[in-house]
Amino acid sequence: MTPILSQCPLLVVGAGIMGSGIAQVAAQAGHPVLLFDMRDGAAAEARARLAATLDGLAAKGKLTAEAAQAAMSRIRPIGTLAEARDARLVVEAIVERIEAKRELFRQLEELVAADAVFASNTSSISITAMANGLKHPGRLVGMHFFNPVPVMKLVEVISGLSTEPVVAEAVFQLSLAWGKAPVHARSTPGFIVNRIARPYYAEALALLQERAAEPQVLDACFRAAGFRMGPCELMDLIGHDTNFAVTSSVYEANFYDKRYMPSLVQRELVDGGLLGRKSGRGFYTYPAGVPALPAPPCERPAPALRVTVHGQDAIGDMLEEAAGSALAPMGQIPARQRDDGWTGLDIDGARLVLTEGAPAFEVAAVMGVADLAVFDRPAALSGSADRSLAYAVNAGAGAGWRAQAPAWLRLLGFLPLPVADTPGLVVARTLAMLINEAADAVLQGVCTPEAADAAMRLGVNYPAGPFEWLQAWSGPGVARVVDALDSAYRGERYRLSPWLRRADHRASVP
Repeated sequence: MTPILSQCPLLVVGAGIMGSGIAQVAAQAGHPVLLFDMRDGAAAEARARLAATLDGLAAKGKLTAEAAQAAMSRIRPIGTLAEARDARLVVEAIVERIEAKRELFRQLEELVAADAVFASNTSSISITAMANGLKHPGRLVGMHFFNPVPVMKLVEVISGLSTEPVVAEAVFQLSLAWGKAPVHARSTPGFIVNRIARPYYAEALALLQERAAEPQVLDACFRAAGFRMGPCELMDLIGHDTNFAVTSSVYEANFYDKRYMPSLVQRELVDGGLLGRKSGRGFYTYPAGVPALPAPPCERPAPALRVTVHGQDAIGDMLEEAAGSALAPMGQIPARQRDDGWTGLDIDGARLVLTEGAPAFEVAAVMGVADLAVFDRPAALSGSADRSLAYAVNAGAGAGWRAQAPAWLRLLGFLPLPVADTPGLVVARTLAMLINEAADAVLQGVCTPEAADAAMRLGVNYPAGPFEWLQAWSGPGVARVVDALDSAYRGERYRLSPWLRRADHRASVP
């Protein structure tokens, strides 16, 4: 089959938030839209809400009154599926249960033409499994929109084992025509976004379980790294019941791979009804939300006889510029050492070391320096004005250095936030695991690096994609952090992707 979907009659099944949004986008793109819902009157109610939405957009000048009226004229609620016999494309947005979706498509096969395309807006169900039992399984494809549909650009176009390539490409091109940014994906648990995003929540929950830091400290570190919301406030927004259910589903679908294991911290919140914003309390209490994070007390740096900046990467350059600006009023110029294998500052023998995964006490033992602190990866890509930065001091450091480590970080322009001496600190371990998960997705043919980057930027508003982070970091650097986590925790969760382990990928991103 070679489907032609441009301006074709479209049936949207499901008149909830997602279905209504899909109907709006299609109608604004010029498609006649039939809107159906199993609940009597739901489709008509949805059309009335869409009329108010489009009128509101026209009142704000975001589209003309004529365009709003034209779009509404294309949306027709129907009372039975039999009224949609001429539909050439069906997009279902019904309850997230495979049997309900299968039954719907079986009914539709008896009504619409054999070359009509079936698209599912599922966020997690296997397209391969959904197509099982259909007379024409090749015409079924995933078309996963993100909420709110009219605003969010990303569409995951998901191919199951039976999906015909021409069908997937037709839906991809249709998404482009609708003003969306589609990416191709293979049908695996979580597809692209819900799979690659798991470490963003999982690492924060692991740090909370270890009592390494408070939720507002974790959130501040991620906002400084360019994320719009930290993981704790984001889980509160999504709802812990929803987030826990998605994690549990991905975990089960991957045969209980420990990398995706749900958190006891989140299960306790769910069990206690502390679901986040919708229940009034999660990690934070609402409507107050995330409390202001007071700046920890910090003394002034003591005068230093010699300051040397170490490292040959962009972070070393950033530190040299910051140290130079901070020391200039004192008449000092920092020295620079590029080739001794670590990044950070040497201050009269004491050291601030950029984390490569190992905790401060291990780094101190290897370097033979007691007065040592490790600090997190600073925001290299985000351009964020927030300068919150996690750090941890070696337990064997003297009292003087325990006070001076944050003082020097403050002098460099950061807001130093103390956390427990945990492997990879906060941002570094999370970015490493996001990159690692994306690398496995590429290795397994789920998506391309370019699709992974686009999906994470557009689907969950990350400040950069995982392979963009990798290019700014390095394959060996990411591998060292993941390997350090694996060494510290011992288990399946922190195994390094073979894609990153291979020398041809660790040198650069293709």
